[in-house]
Amino acid sequence: MAENKGNSLEDFGYKQELERSLSLKDLVVYGLVFMTPIAPFGIYGSVVEPSKGMISLAYLIGMIAMFFTALSYGQMSQAFPIAGSVYAYAQRGINKHVGFLAGWMILLDYIFVPSLLYLIAASSLKAMVPGVPVYVWVVLFIAFNTIINIRGIQFTNKANFIFLAAELLVLLIFLVCGTYGVMNGVGDGFTMKPFYIAKDFNIGFIFTAVSVCVLNFLGFDAISTLAEETKGGNKTIGRGIMLALLVVGIAFIVQTYIAALLHPDYKSFASMDTAFYEIAFSVGGKPLQLLTIIATILSWGIANSLVAQAAISRILFGMARDKNLPSVLAKVHPKYKTPVAANILVCIISLIMGAIFASQVNVLSSLVNFGALISFCVIHISVVNYYIRKKKSKNYLKHLVSPVIGFLIIGYVLINMDSLAKIIGGIWFIIGLVYYLILLRTRDSVDLGEL
Repeated sequence: MAENKGNSLEDFGYKQELERSLSLKDLVVYGLVFMTPIAPFGIYGSVVEPSKGMISLAYLIGMIAMFFTALSYGQMSQAFPIAGSVYAYAQRGINKHVGFLAGWMILLDYIFVPSLLYLIAASSLKAMVPGVPVYVWVVLFIAFNTIINIRGIQFTNKANFIFLAAELLVLLIFLVCGTYGVMNGVGDGFTMKPFYIAKDFNIGFIFTAVSVCVLNFLGFDAISTLAEETKGGNKTIGRGIMLALLVVGIAFIVQTYIAALLHPDYKSFASMDTAFYEIAFSVGGKPLQLLTIIATILSWGIANSLVAQAAISRILFGMARDKNLPSVLAKVHPKYKTPVAANILVCIISLIMGAIFASQVNVLSSLVNFGALISFCVIHISVVNYYIRKKKSKNYLKHLVSPVIGFLIIGYVLINMDSLAKIIGGIWFIIGLVYYLILLRTRDSVDLGEL
């Protein structure tokens, strides 16, 4: 069999342009900040309702689904330590045509996710400071994050550690207050209802809930976009992905379990949009409610969107370097060694999308999920094609059984997604296919840097 254990960036015809400075710990922190340990605070109501109160089960299934996908990312990152994530992996694991289309679909996720995060955070701020329009907050968030991202990955990394520590502290405070509340009569006591309610259990409802909560898991895959800035060999990316997913998955399950115990009647919230904050109020009063709201705003509006912008800029950089996007996007800042043009483009797109989808956050959320899940399916196919067909691997557990299981789980979640997301996602795919066909016809005569 043949695993590419010693491949370096130069083996694939690229030169080292980005600064290689990140350790395994840095990658785990990056992934945790992207996935946001307190992410269920913001979408608790959107998950608990379709799961019929079995929200912890939805997150458990979501973590299992992502576990198989994380294994596939780890296998491909070991073979191809290149920036570009699913674009680079499908390009070399299957072929360049599938690689482009996979990269195009992951753009639907990454290029829109900063806008989604900015809007969620800005909307929460609007409720606290009604005199300031939502778009003003969006602009401020975008400006702040763009400056930090251009300053360098180490600068971003330092910010990640600060935000992660703050989020974990808020989570710990909620868990302590929540556990104390359950032990002292708030809710129905310790039960298994957040995992299983016999009369309401329906696998279709659970997977519909999983299709929503999967948004919180998006980010472990973004670790792979930092392959060219990581120290420690080709296995470091895979290890970082698995560790980050495990830690955040446990955090999601524990906090939703305590929250569901505190408020077992999921139908009685004043508003599903503020469901978690109502729960926080029940055990910590106004101080805990405000703390969880502010933590959500900062984690989604700055911390999460900061690393999201870093991830998409690397994917744009990788695709532009291969001349599948305008070559100007491969421009690296001479001092900070970051993809500066790609960062500026993400800034502009976020401003535009923030204006267009200001009142349609749910649609934007569905689009982000659809793009990610399609790309995850391609990753699983890439593992099988590259290792089993091309490399004749005999490790059937890692290179056949695991990716097939992951593909089936992700496929089932996709089937249960919102119809509008699938329609718009299909249109996005067709646009990408047309663009790529034009690209193939004009590549020999046109310099993409001039487009």
